[in-house]
Amino acid sequence: MSDQAAAFKHRINTALGDEQAHSNFRSAMSMLMEKRAAQFPDEDELLEKRQRANAIRAHALRNLPQLLEQLEQQLINNGIQVHWARDGAEANAIIHQLLEAAGAKSVVKGKSMVSEEIDLNHYLQQHGIEILESDLGEFIIQLAHETPSHIVMPAIHKTKQDIAELFHKHFPELPYSEDVDEMTQQARQILRDRFRQADAGISGVNFMVAETGTLCLVENEGNGRMSTTVPPLHIAVTGIEKVVEKLTDVPPLLDLLTKSATGQPITTYFNMISHPRQAGELDGPEAVHLVLLDNGRSHIKRDEVLLDTLRCIRCGSCINHCPVYVQVGGHAYGTVYPGPIGTVLEPMRLGIDQIGTLTSACSLCGACAQVCPVQIPLPKLINRLRADSVSHQNHSGVKGEGSLRKQAEVLSWKGWRWLYSSPLRYRLFSKLATRLRGLTPSSIGGWSRYRTVTKPAPRPLSELIKEAGFDHE
Repeated sequence: MSDQAAAFKHRINTALGDEQAHSNFRSAMSMLMEKRAAQFPDEDELLEKRQRANAIRAHALRNLPQLLEQLEQQLINNGIQVHWARDGAEANAIIHQLLEAAGAKSVVKGKSMVSEEIDLNHYLQQHGIEILESDLGEFIIQLAHETPSHIVMPAIHKTKQDIAELFHKHFPELPYSEDVDEMTQQARQILRDRFRQADAGISGVNFMVAETGTLCLVENEGNGRMSTTVPPLHIAVTGIEKVVEKLTDVPPLLDLLTKSATGQPITTYFNMISHPRQAGELDGPEAVHLVLLDNGRSHIKRDEVLLDTLRCIRCGSCINHCPVYVQVGGHAYGTVYPGPIGTVLEPMRLGIDQIGTLTSACSLCGACAQVCPVQIPLPKLINRLRADSVSHQNHSGVKGEGSLRKQAEVLSWKGWRWLYSSPLRYRLFSKLATRLRGLTPSSIGGWSRYRTVTKPAPRPLSELIKEAGFDHE
């Protein structure tokens, strides 16, 4: 067993042994599935919405270079500075340089999965910059020194008792409480002061509008608005695929995003940022920067099949409906993006040789594809990556293609093809197998770890049919 397979197996077994976490996931996912279903009572209407959203995202990806150029020009015209990063290391360096140039020593950050992707917090802390997560879920896992277990609800694996103990450990001056509302108020009290004192704010971006040079942020807590408005410097970081052509493209995507993610008709806040503070305005940052991250996205775009992955709007609905995720949670995947979307995106981003075994964490039930608001064919893409992981043709360009290919499996399938391609060989093999059925092994590797190994029947079906007098030719 390879090192990556062994590590993945260990994480899976650890997750399966955590009954409390499993109960948390099952309860939360069931609630989210019910809330989403309540938002889409008309299946025909939902299909029309998904088709429209698919068309919007597909159009943006087909015209990605032109739209990114248009976006850059509009942002510059609006007074927002644009920076391009080929990978995480370059993005981190750019952000650090911007903070250093502004003399910023403390940062408040709104929720951003791209910042998790590039491990921004760790990088800035190593360079002496204090960074505080302002989203409540992200704030909780930052205190616990953990990574998000879900792309929308990062602390979904935590109980209220876990959170109460964390708060008491880090803020002993506050009264111990397991009341959710009281703990929320405590977090708000802690964060309010940090917003006022921070030298800079960092955020993600949900949609970028090329037509107007507008950055759109979706949130429920108001922390995103505080992070992008109160500090004098705002740095947004996002993937290049988040661009759409027109402002009118945003409402259809927003409608599906919020309903698919949390079952809400609309989130509490929808922020549209088009420029820094203007003359006569009382609030807003003095400078706004956008860091556009590639990090393998251009490479994915070159593949006509895998390109569909970039349509994702990060709603997490595929995760909420995944039977595998419900059993093991996000940390078992060992990646930034868990669930079905992570099973597709991460092997392309990190390489099949590094994380290819992730594609086995899928039953191909198809639930993810049925609920994806932009109609990404996730099971098809997972199957494609499974094939790439054992391919010897090197046709896809995915890093590590063929790295999971095992010679023993290759020989086994060749032997199977040799037997089943000849009626005579198949009949002889069937007779031999029935005569030697007592030698059937009790274990045949991983497959039999959770299944009983079947034995050949005492007599093959062809003999029984012939004995009964039927013509089976």
